[in-house]
Amino acid sequence: MSYSVFSGVALGGALCLGSLNGVCGGEAGAAALALSLEVASQVQRYERVDFAIRGVGAYGNPYDPAVIRVDLALSDPAGQTLHLPAFYYQAFEYRTLPQGNRRREWIHPTNPPQWRARFAAQTPGTYTAVAVATDGRGMRRSNAVRFTCFTGTPSTEKGYVRVSTRDARFFECSDGSPFFVLGQNVAFVGADQYLHTERAGEVFRTMAAQGANAARVWVCAEDWALGIEARKSAWGRSWGWQPPFAPLPGRDGYHAGGLCIRLGGSDAVHVTLAPTWPVAVRPGATYQLSGRVHADPEAALRIELEGLSNNEPARGAPRGSWVPFARTLVAASNQWWLGRLTLRAEGAGGVLVRDLSLREAGTGPELLWEAEPRLAARGFYNPVDSYLLDRLLEAAEREGVHLQLCLLTRDHYMHDLRDPGSPAYQSAIDDARKLLRYAVARWGYSPRVLAWEYFNEMDPGAPTERFHRELGEYLEQADPYRHLRTTSGWGPAPKHWTHPNLDIADLHHYLRPNAPPPWTNEVAVVLERAALLRKHAPDKPAILGEFGLADERWGRSPHMKADTNGVHFHNALWASAFSGLSGTAMFWWWETLDQMDLYAHYRPLADFIRDIPFTTVRLQPVVLASQPSGCQVLAWRNARQMAAWVFNPEAAWWQEVIAKRLPTRRDAETIRITGLNERDYRIEWWDSWTGRRVRELTARTTRGELTLSVPAFDRDIAFKLQPVR
Repeated sequence: MSYSVFSGVALGGALCLGSLNGVCGGEAGAAALALSLEVASQVQRYERVDFAIRGVGAYGNPYDPAVIRVDLALSDPAGQTLHLPAFYYQAFEYRTLPQGNRRREWIHPTNPPQWRARFAAQTPGTYTAVAVATDGRGMRRSNAVRFTCFTGTPSTEKGYVRVSTRDARFFECSDGSPFFVLGQNVAFVGADQYLHTERAGEVFRTMAAQGANAARVWVCAEDWALGIEARKSAWGRSWGWQPPFAPLPGRDGYHAGGLCIRLGGSDAVHVTLAPTWPVAVRPGATYQLSGRVHADPEAALRIELEGLSNNEPARGAPRGSWVPFARTLVAASNQWWLGRLTLRAEGAGGVLVRDLSLREAGTGPELLWEAEPRLAARGFYNPVDSYLLDRLLEAAEREGVHLQLCLLTRDHYMHDLRDPGSPAYQSAIDDARKLLRYAVARWGYSPRVLAWEYFNEMDPGAPTERFHRELGEYLEQADPYRHLRTTSGWGPAPKHWTHPNLDIADLHHYLRPNAPPPWTNEVAVVLERAALLRKHAPDKPAILGEFGLADERWGRSPHMKADTNGVHFHNALWASAFSGLSGTAMFWWWETLDQMDLYAHYRPLADFIRDIPFTTVRLQPVVLASQPSGCQVLAWRNARQMAAWVFNPEAAWWQEVIAKRLPTRRDAETIRITGLNERDYRIEWWDSWTGRRVRELTARTTRGELTLSVPAFDRDIAFKLQPVR
């Protein structure tokens, strides 16, 4: 369902904890809207331009454009006006600090929240920008600011990835250069994950150094990793959700339907807060912990937290009304995180608590936003994870890695997407549009956003056609950068792959003992899955968005650690690159890749495919066989050229890793190629494990045929066939 009441939504300077009518102290009065540039007035193409928008005011739900809509009206060098959404923004101070046996991210809010806009110019010239704020009382416009986009300094930036205008099976960049996806998943990034954002940036750096160019990242991971729109709560976790919530008593509950925390009586006597992100504090700083208590006559609230002063039990009023309480906390000189915070009911009877808040000096930004019971599952974009995605995207920009961002938390939407004619279905569309608007506003500027992925593994049988159509049409209007749109299913989903408003056909598949086709030959599996994708999506980009070794229950295969050379990873990369797809299989087990340091497998393939003209010469995928052993030859080719990978089936991962049978050396293989133009050709043979050229020669076709002698190899080898100029 959609939520319209936000009792814990970030507002001008703090979280409005306890507001039950959707407004924190009433809407702000009209103020002068002011726009300023946060960067130099001259920028290069595709460089981010930041705008600060002041004077918007405080609103009950700043994430809902139906409540307050802030846009940037941009006049481009041609005089056309572009309307770009703005977004509500909380700044943070960031460090990584030791905690126990690992380093943990320390993230502390700085300054009140404000409105911002981001833009990247694609056309040189002078731009004029005006901020526009629209609410129930009308529209306000800001002053105008100007900036210039210039091309005086050479740039290696190629622009945004799109569907190729010359061959729709592939991707290309804004400058027309082909973009062939080579990468992996880096899906879970979070406080208790293998990777936090700093470490994820290091993974991007390592990937890029080895030639990889793409990563798939979840920002929909609910409460175990990054989740922009997800229920993150200090009172429990999604996999065991039993929070100590109760309706507000009396007329408060009748009129507002609010929630509070209930302790004692027939309920648990105490509860310890457990935010999904450790609450950061500044050493030596003073904080105010406050709230309101409603207690039975013989009961009181005891707050257990080291460092509190004046920590007397908080009691209710004689007539049972809500009584405010406030306690001062002074962080120790070496304290960087809030300690263990426990609420305990003392005496006979029960205690209710609401509006729990922690702020530096009592006026700073809210630190306990996860303590609000009525924080919406949809429509609230938590400030910490949004900031961390900023950091993750900035790391990708530094390293040249493109991110496919999985945006929508499936389990908050799936129940409402069962009946396309229902109000719940419309509500899901409306809420998804709002999140997409926020994503475009905050992260859409970046050429390193490869695609918006709506869901990770939605039910392929769900009636989502209308959902995808309306979101796709919305993005065509709202996203001026025209980022690609995709989604994934938990099984084959041909109706996703053929949908005209989804740009990429995406299939997930794992090598599992109980899953056809035969899991012991990764090359055969890749070819079969690629053929299935291309059967339904012959003329759009198609990828294997997740791939890897798994057990019967979808967990990490126990065989993976035995594959110390990454044989299955290597073979799946090369097979998918020549399978007819638009990129390589995206390996799922990023933690294993990192622990085993298997990134070097990217470099030989990256070097080999770098000059393949995927988008301009209408290459076709073919599978041939060598003689006399019948090694597989997977190739892209036309009548003028060919790039191919030669695979010895005895080198499949099961044979080498589990059966312990090393492949037979092949030293007398030949490959017959027909249908070539009559001319001289240069043949380059590559070692597909090291990336070295092992042989170069020239040969001339005879009646359009060539027979190649394959250099001796054990596992696999690659070659290029190009006309002599």
